[in-house]
Amino acid sequence: MPEVPPVATTGDELLKVLSALGNPHRMRIVAALLQNRNYVSALAREIGMGRPLLHMHLQRLEAAGLVTGTRELAEDGKAMKYYDVTPFVYELTPHVIAHAAATLTDADAGAEAADTVESRSDRSPKEDAK
Repeated sequence: MPEVPPVATTGDELLKVLSALGNPHRMRIVAALLQNRNYVSALAREIGMGRPLLHMHLQRLEAAGLVTGTRELAEDGKAMKYYDVTPFVYELTPHVIAHAAATLTDADAGAEAADTVESRSDRSPKEDAK
């Protein structure tokens, strides 16, 4: 995968990326997709995760711009969505963080939303129902 040059990241973008990567399941998904692109069912079997939970994690990674999904037709005519890692480079230094912090649009709301979603992402639907 080709390296891409670092770009000036806004605080909101940086929070989205760090939040997306702040989950061990999503880190494993990125690692698996780095080896080869895959579709949801095969990727779920490969990493030992249910498809609904995997789908949620893939949506979070895609929203952060870390993976890309493309729909393709299989030989049998079935539409399948393949995922691949999007090339990215993020450099974290105190200066980068200070610049990003200065561009936050609503630091409290963004952090609270990320924490709320993160706290729910590892629970099963049965746990959420309790």
